[in-house]
Amino acid sequence: MAAGAQTQGWNLPSRRRVPRYRVAAPLDVTVLRSGIPDTMPGRSLNLCERGVAAMMAGELMPGEAVGLEIRLPQALDSLRARALVRYQDKLRCGLEFVGLSPQQQSAIREWVLRSKVNPESDVVQVGATRIVDATGSPISSASESEKSGDGPGGGPPEPPKKKSHRVRWAIVAAVIVICVAAGWWRWNRGWDEIEAGLGAQENFAGEKPQAQVPQEVMQKLLIHKVDPEYPAAGRPQKLQGVIAVDIVVGRDGSVVEMHPLNGPEVLAHAATDALRWWKYEPYRVNGEPAAVQTTVAIEFKP
Repeated sequence: MAAGAQTQGWNLPSRRRVPRYRVAAPLDVTVLRSGIPDTMPGRSLNLCERGVAAMMAGELMPGEAVGLEIRLPQALDSLRARALVRYQDKLRCGLEFVGLSPQQQSAIREWVLRSKVNPESDVVQVGATRIVDATGSPISSASESEKSGDGPGGGPPEPPKKKSHRVRWAIVAAVIVICVAAGWWRWNRGWDEIEAGLGAQENFAGEKPQAQVPQEVMQKLLIHKVDPEYPAAGRPQKLQGVIAVDIVVGRDGSVVEMHPLNGPEVLAHAATDALRWWKYEPYRVNGEPAAVQTTVAIEFKP
């Protein structure tokens, strides 16, 4: 986590155009920092097809590009997507989906219909009879007298707002456009870094291991570990046990190959999902970094 990260909250009028639904679901956010993927847990506060608000176990920086996995209640599969951090304030953050596929959008809609959750009430509606600003104060009202062309109390219409008011909102709009453009640039750069890190793993894939190293030796070289999540699909059968996985650690210390040796497929899949984020110090043969093979045991309990 970034120790000196500054939190930034959203203090502008809501930009929501679709309803969000109150959903409390566990989620994981993975962000690339200093070349190493870092995963932090959290839980969602609300969800829609465009993004999610969440309470996280650590701080994220606005503009960071992250990988997101949400385990929706009653859903068979987790929702995995790219996202952009839009704001962060006191461990509460807003994440905007990027490149969400039509199938994923459809899955969210179907889950909402199946779960019968209620939407939140702060959606901005074009042509609504009441609009509020960022503080909650009404800024316009489409009453029947206004529709008929009369002002309050049946009098003449109110004069237009002062020019200075329009200028102020024009400045706010310009600032928003600049911030969005800067955020988009930072997102592109951040996601390029993440994909570059994953590409580096692919470059080492297929290396022939030069040595078979005991698990206890490689454990001492482990510098980054992501604990696996118990899969929701395994809870009805209360699956449990120890999953042994043969892995190949590349010359850069990343896990480049994984081969589960036993256990139910749903547990083995959860184990490999976590192992692909593990990072070791390079194992050295004759003083040079080398690709090695070892075995990792991961225990699952419902």
